[in-house]
Amino acid sequence: MNQTSISARRIAIIGAGAIGGHFAARLALAGHRVSMLARGATLQALTASGLRYAAPGEPERTVPVNACADCAAMGPQDLVVIALKSHALPGVVDSLAPLIGPETVVLPVGNGLPWWYFLTPGNPLQGLRLASVDPDGRIERALPLGQVLGGSVMASCSCPAPGVVRHHSGGKVVIGEPAGGASDRASDWAQVLTAAGLPTTASTDIRRDLWMKLLGNACSNPLSLITQATTDRIVDHPGTRAVFKNLLSECLALGRRAGLTLDVDVTQRIAQTRELGAIKTSMLQDLEAGRWVELDAILAAPLECAARLEFDAPWMRTVFALAGLRAAQAGLYGDHGVAG
Repeated sequence: MNQTSISARRIAIIGAGAIGGHFAARLALAGHRVSMLARGATLQALTASGLRYAAPGEPERTVPVNACADCAAMGPQDLVVIALKSHALPGVVDSLAPLIGPETVVLPVGNGLPWWYFLTPGNPLQGLRLASVDPDGRIERALPLGQVLGGSVMASCSCPAPGVVRHHSGGKVVIGEPAGGASDRASDWAQVLTAAGLPTTASTDIRRDLWMKLLGNACSNPLSLITQATTDRIVDHPGTRAVFKNLLSECLALGRRAGLTLDVDVTQRIAQTRELGAIKTSMLQDLEAGRWVELDAILAAPLECAARLEFDAPWMRTVFALAGLRAAQAGLYGDHGVAG
């Protein structure tokens, strides 16, 4: 399907950082009516100058977007893309109500395990509410599960200044029903996103896809936070490569214990990480920029899963403790995480 055959949609982007800006730019350039929730310097930059966006092989361009500080100014949307860090969502989720009509699709695309991950039927941990991600159930109450599509984004993007986004590499998007299986709405939105330059696959097992991404995030992000090294250096150094391998193996075994079908060769997965080159993870970028780090969804949430399953996860616990202290020393993490 080409873009000319797709009608313009009303799309809100919640989170005006690297991934949110990438989605906003692509969708606005494709002719959709894009609004972005923004605050402070980012709101000022977007209002005054638009979104400055650059991607591989493309010149930088300025993309006009409707930047708002209040969701009420946007009104009901066809799609709400939540591109916030997981720890930021509870603080804003109640304000999203004006965006969500009866047909609105909500698409969270953050890292780690989302609040809904174990709320769907048919898995060994059915009904587990992740306190590390949604401590008081606010997200679950505010966002109707029946209107949610799960999402995963494999893209390297950065936000070097307010209102400025760089897409460096990758870009694959996977979306799917939280309960699994095929659906028309997942297929329809996959076509819309793909036509806008966000290559998207409609998955029949989004929980598996999210855990596959978690395998990388749970290793690369906290180890880069602790060492302040790019991923190539982490897997090239014999000592940290061994930690990476043990952490990856443990997270893989935990996912299988949780009922997921995960066909992963650990050695090949590490080789794939090395092939990506000198990647500066989002957690390392956050550390350097003085932003709160996303340890809860990436490590505390799977540790909640491990505790419920009585699965021993010494590598994950150790790395979580070290990364948590490193971030706390920088003033970028607190003691609210659940370590299982």
